[in-house]
Amino acid sequence: MLLVTGAYYPEISAAGVQCRAVASALGGRVALSVLTTAVDPALPGVDAVDGVVVRRVIVDVRSRASKAIASVRLARRMLQAGRTYDIIHVHGFSQKNVPVSILARLLGKPIVLTLHTAGQDEPDVVRRRGALAYWAFRSADLVMCVSPDLTARWRAAQLPAERVRLAPNGVDTTRFRPADADERLALRRALGWPETQPIVLFVGFFSRDKRPDLLFRAWRRLGAGGVQPRLAFLGAKNTGYYEIDESIAREIQREAADLGRAHDLMTIEPTHDVAQYLRAADVFVLPSVREAHPLALLEAMACGLPCVATRLPGATDALIEDGWNGRLFPPDDEAALTEALRQVLADRGAARSMGARARDTVIARYDIRRTADDWLSAYEQVLSAQ
Repeated sequence: MLLVTGAYYPEISAAGVQCRAVASALGGRVALSVLTTAVDPALPGVDAVDGVVVRRVIVDVRSRASKAIASVRLARRMLQAGRTYDIIHVHGFSQKNVPVSILARLLGKPIVLTLHTAGQDEPDVVRRRGALAYWAFRSADLVMCVSPDLTARWRAAQLPAERVRLAPNGVDTTRFRPADADERLALRRALGWPETQPIVLFVGFFSRDKRPDLLFRAWRRLGAGGVQPRLAFLGAKNTGYYEIDESIAREIQREAADLGRAHDLMTIEPTHDVAQYLRAADVFVLPSVREAHPLALLEAMACGLPCVATRLPGATDALIEDGWNGRLFPPDDEAALTEALRQVLADRGAARSMGARARDTVIARYDIRRTADDWLSAYEQVLSAQ
């Protein structure tokens, strides 16, 4: 199987992280290789990650010409490696899909397409990119959607229902697990975090859709009401990654300094060891206004954290039942987010119970081994149809 992604380790994207986790969970049941774009020109063109061959094409995401050239180079790499795979599994829809789809047809290789991203991978969005793009989108032999919302949108576009299936993201529940009191204290000391002051954690790019600024404003309101947790932002803040707005981090840091609370604001660079931060935190917040099946939320739930997330139909509300295994609030509702955080921080016993139920949800429905089985079943289905 050839996995085609927009990013792969050591660079970070949800789809790339998911591909790596599934590759590990498949445990040799499938021979996998990866073809990916990369933004770091220092990365090798051919590499091995966890025993999986990874071929990279460098791209400047700020340049349309660079993205077009990268799409052609991806196709050339596909052609060169054509004897080494039976199926092409493409993750997400972007400029790469057209040349990849054309070449797959020329080579006689079936395509599995996973739709990952709200606002980018829906049929109506792809249709606006032109007839050729929509042909590439529709030509996949099997489409896997990570969320009920993306599945519903495929069907609403009157595309073939027999070619789509729900295949949610999964989490390694051994790696992402709750910390006991001693582990949590050790993690906080290692991270330089306060031992008793509550920590509210955000994980994600600093983009307008992720709404880190909304969380900051809610945190600021908490402080005005006498509740003063620390706020930790983990994720990329500089350009080079998709959709990042560098001004967001600057504005947040300036306003925290103006409040005299710069010491209570922590910014953490992107890392592959997200688990240690989740296991050391008290509350996780996902304030996004656009998500499909957010991996960071699943990871936080698996770590037993009480999670507060924007209610997004067919996305976050497929993971969280408000008041049971997490809290949901309306999009962009600063007051509702503030109140949900206040309640979670005020009743630590109820928060722990909520986090325990969140972990139970992930174990029952979103363990990475289940995801790996879904992918393997998809591959078998496509091959049996040839």
